[in-house]
Amino acid sequence: MRSGVYFETFGAEERLWNSPASKAWMAIFVLALSALPLWGSDYVVAMACIVGIHVIATLGLNITTGNAGLISLSHGAFLGVGCYAVAWLAKAGVPFWVALPAAGAIAALLGLVVGLPSLRVKGLYLAVATLAAHFILTFVFREWESVTGGVGGTSIERARWFGFEFSNDRRTFFLIFGAALALGVATRNLQRSYLGRALIAVRERDFSAEILGIHLLRTKLMAFALGAFYAGIAGGLLGYFYGSITPEYFALTLSVFYLAAIIVGGLGTVLGSVLGGLFMTLVPEVLRLVALSSADWLPKVSTLLLPMGQVVFGLLIIGFLVFEPHGLAANWSRIRRFFHLWPFRT
Repeated sequence: MRSGVYFETFGAEERLWNSPASKAWMAIFVLALSALPLWGSDYVVAMACIVGIHVIATLGLNITTGNAGLISLSHGAFLGVGCYAVAWLAKAGVPFWVALPAAGAIAALLGLVVGLPSLRVKGLYLAVATLAAHFILTFVFREWESVTGGVGGTSIERARWFGFEFSNDRRTFFLIFGAALALGVATRNLQRSYLGRALIAVRERDFSAEILGIHLLRTKLMAFALGAFYAGIAGGLLGYFYGSITPEYFALTLSVFYLAAIIVGGLGTVLGSVLGGLFMTLVPEVLRLVALSSADWLPKVSTLLLPMGQVVFGLLIIGFLVFEPHGLAANWSRIRRFFHLWPFRT
């Protein structure tokens, strides 16, 4: 609890922003991020859009894996479902504001199917089951040419909102930022609800949760469906951002990327999803920029740094599991707690 802030009811303590300071900082953050397209370069705005898409997808996987404890290796494929769904619906004349949530709903329905084995298997066996679903979906992406365009991919029309076209990255940024903010708030509210607490109970001990009256199948299927819904929304936004897509983008490495993001950021927290998506997006990009900038005067270093992205991902996962299993969110919480209790000692 912050120094000088007192809660008189449980409801006051459970608010999203439970002090004037937290409300003020959140307002400053939203206003500053909203102004990014006004002062940021094209490169900065494009990177911010990519980070926003990854944050939305990471939020979904954190519901499935972080909150419910169900390992999923098909999350990247669900992004492909959302992406190809908006492409197909746009070509059928469906407006953007219907196509995007419909893409999330289609991904959620497939998530229900993929989550069916979760009642009988768990751990490594569940990971293998979701891995099989990933390969099935990527096979469909390559072979269903009438919908996905096959190996050559397909194009996606720009999103339009009542005549306003998101024709460039600066306009698309507001679409992605608005979706990320709304889904982040929705996730935080979900964690405070009965379903959110049921997901945590299933994660900790599913047999005990069932004894307490929690319906295991329904809860686990909801975890997969919600995670896939978020991935479908992220995939749809990815399609609108890039304008075209190929099946190669939704390889298994994308699912591993999101698993790394929730581990590095912190399992089961909205802040962990944001920090994990941000960190795992910027690390390979920073390595690439360092390699390019040092190519003239350190050519050997540049050739070594370029292929280091996957190595860094592996080292980050190992490092955070060993030294900080709760991720970046735990470090940030300790820093905040220090200032909340200042000038008193923790």
